Amino acid sequence: MNSGESALEQRVSGDPTLERIAQGNGLALCAAGPWIASFAPVLEQIVAEAEKLGGSRPDIFIDVSGVSRLDTFGAWLIERLRRSLTQGNTEAKIAGLSANYSSLVDEVRRVKAAPADVSTSVSITGMLDQIGRSVAGFGTTIVQLIDMLGAVLAATGRVMIRPTTFRLTSTVHHLEQVCWRAVPIVGLITFLIGCIISQQGIFHFRRFGADIFVVDMLGVLVLREIGVLLVAIMVAGRSGSAYTAELGSMKMREEIDALRTMGFDPIEVLVLPRLLALIIALPILAFLGAMAALYGGGLVAWLYGGVDPEAFLLRLRDAISIDHFIVGIVKAPVMAAVIGIVACVEGLAVEGSAESLGQHTTSSVVKGIFFVIVMDGVFAIFFASIGI
Repeated sequence: MNSGESALEQRVSGDPTLERIAQGNGLALCAAGPWIASFAPVLEQIVAEAEKLGGSRPDIFIDVSGVSRLDTFGAWLIERLRRSLTQGNTEAKIAGLSANYSSLVDEVRRVKAAPADVSTSVSITGMLDQIGRSVAGFGTTIVQLIDMLGAVLAATGRVMIRPTTFRLTSTVHHLEQVCWRAVPIVGLITFLIGCIISQQGIFHFRRFGADIFVVDMLGVLVLREIGVLLVAIMVAGRSGSAYTAELGSMKMREEIDALRTMGFDPIEVLVLPRLLALIIALPILAFLGAMAALYGGGLVAWLYGGVDPEAFLLRLRDAISIDHFIVGIVKAPVMAAVIGIVACVEGLAVEGSAESLGQHTTSSVVKGIFFVIVMDGVFAIFFASIGI
């Protein structure tokens, strides 16, 4: 060891050190002292300088027998040093590892190293591969949703055979959360949307002297499409994410496994009450949202367009029929079932980390909104084909 190399290692007693000893063509690195996070700046500098010593030496040993204390930070630095000194077929070896720290170093070693060179170039093959993986992932999602639907139907059949097993208290609790507590925000948003639709309609219809036709547009849009679709999107973002987070947290804490151990079916205990509450709540919210949107549109038509409330109501009665209301309200339970199933599937797919919980909660909202819009398009085609 020359004087230049030893300058860094001459430290006060109790500090971590890394002595470098040349052995022929080989190199021995002798670690000593406490390799813990409280000495992070010193250890980072020591390891950074030692990583430059690899060269073409055929044998490199890292002797840790002199290490007095070791935590995860120190173990990772030792493993990082070993990886950086490993070149080609020559692998740096760790020697002198005590039994107390061997499991810690082994656990750190299992962590995969980040790829040294990440290519940012885009190729046709890579794009096709990504498209294929996305399609396969979408197919997997459809299979999971169908599987959950089957499990829910089976649980519903068991509850119908044994009504005493139905969790009424849980259902009422979730109904309060997804329906009663959602009324203010749903009413406010749909009221504002009705105001915006009415204002924009009057602004454009006024060019043709047809201000009154805004009532037709508002009534049909709100009752058939905008009302239920907007409410379903809000429910997917509000209640769907809550379902995923709740089930995901229970999955992380192994509460769902505990339910299975005690002989309870998680679908029957956790999923069915949530799904039923959502199916009941969404038609109610859709109705209240439609009324709020019509009220907001009528208010703007009166204050901005000069359409009297009496004229607005008379025109609205002539412009819409019960079919428009039925078309909108029939969509609500189906969309609620889709949102609930997607949310529960994502919640039960959460693994044991906070990152997984966040990813599946985000995925629940995105997939829920996507399937809601798809179902709305399917219903639009269906009702158009039967002339409603």
